[in-house]
Amino acid sequence: MAGRRGGGGRSRMDLRREAEAAEARERETTEETTEDEEEEEDEDEEEDEEGADGEDAEGADDDADADSDDDDEDAPKKKKKKPAKAKAAKAPAKKRSTRAAKEERMRAVWKVFDNSGKAVGTFPFPQKKEAEELLAAKIEEKKTTFYIQLVKEKMEA
Repeated sequence: MAGRRGGGGRSRMDLRREAEAAEARERETTEETTEDEEEEEDEDEEEDEEGADGEDAEGADDDADADSDDDDEDAPKKKKKKPAKAKAAKAPAKKRSTRAAKEERMRAVWKVFDNSGKAVGTFPFPQKKEAEELLAAKIEEKKTTFYIQLVKEKMEA
């Protein structure tokens, strides 16, 4: 009964569906902004090409270009599609698969340290009494500060 929630709150599946819907909306907005940017770049390129043609041509050709410009403004502009390779390159970048890090086994040990933080002695966890005895002996022997601390170490395989 510990896994159930009282009061009829939202389930994990409901929360998951909401998260996926939010991600989908975010993807759509990012795709729309990239399409708008591509359209602007295409329009800039077209204007640059038309400007280059107008400069090279004679005065009579400029009038013809001006008439064709008016027609272009009335007609809807065609979208240029990029090759499928560009979109294929974007898709793998969005998919991120993470591998769970391999957990290393740890063991708890008691360590006796001197005032500078240098380990003086190490004892397995069940031998706390022996670690305390070493601590007392070091304090009596040198009349300086020593302390005992529980430390986790990696286990050798």
